[in-house]
This record gives sequence, structure tokens and C-alpha cells, in this order.
Amino acid sequence: MSNLTKLTAPRLWLVLARSYRALNLVVDQSMVASGICLSDFMVLEALLHEGPLTISEIQSKVLLASGSMTAAVDRLEDKRLLVRRAMREDRRARLLELTPEGRQLIKSAYQKHAKDLEAAMSVLSDDDKQELYKRLKTLGLFAAEMLKGRHTAADNR
Repeated sequence: MSNLTKLTAPRLWLVLARSYRALNLVVDQSMVASGICLSDFMVLEALLHEGPLTISEIQSKVLLASGSMTAAVDRLEDKRLLVRRAMREDRRARLLELTPEGRQLIKSAYQKHAKDLEAAMSVLSDDDKQELYKRLKTLGLFAAEMLKGRHTAADNR
């Protein structure tokens, strides 16, 4: 593309989508190597980094639908990778907690996942990563606001 050709929003979207697809395949390969699916990984990873959480707290942190979340928790409990404990404050709510086996599995899987993503993104300098992070965050927040009806495309002109 020449410097005189305007980069359009549809073209940029296509590049973003293709980049996401390629990086998603890297993540999928990491998950296959760890022996767990992505939804199970996301639940375990949230518990590893945040400590014990309720299902609704995990759901607010990861990109899983309610049914997928429940299925993942059931699977992980069946595999004895997490346990549900009653909460003192609210006996109806259940706190999810990693078992020692679950902690060991997700630590290993997360290290491989992080290493694989670092390798995939090694083409970018640290400054490039910072700038990309900043721009994608701005774009994502603006799009979210548009969905809420607070902004229109004209607001950004």
C-alpha cells in the first residue's frame, strides 16, 4: 500500500481480524500442549492470579458465557483441579479454589502460554507493544461506548 492510499476502517478491521486469528491459533496450540481447553484455562488462570473467586467474579474477568462457565467449572471440579466451598457470608454462594493439582497444572500451562505469546509478539519492540496496547485500548473503549449509545462515529472527527 502506498503512502498516498488512505487506510480505511474496513481495511484496518481486516488486519486486526487476521492478526487476532493468527494469535488465537498460537494460543490454541499452547492449550493443546497443556491438555486443557481454552475455557478451562481461563477459569484456572483467573484463580491462579486472583485467588479464590465466585463463578460470577470469574465470569466478569473472562470472556465466557454463563453456560460455558458452568460447564468449565463442572469439568474442572470433576478433574479435581478446583473445589467449591461454601462462603460464610452467603451460604448460597460458592467460592472456587484451586487444588494443589490445579495450581500445578495452570502454573505450567500459563508459563508455556506466556512464552508462546512472547515469541509470537517478538517482532514488536517494547515501545511498539506499549503503543499498540494504548491504541487498541482506546479503540476498544470507544467501540464499547458506541454500543452503549453514548458516542457516534462523528464524535471522533
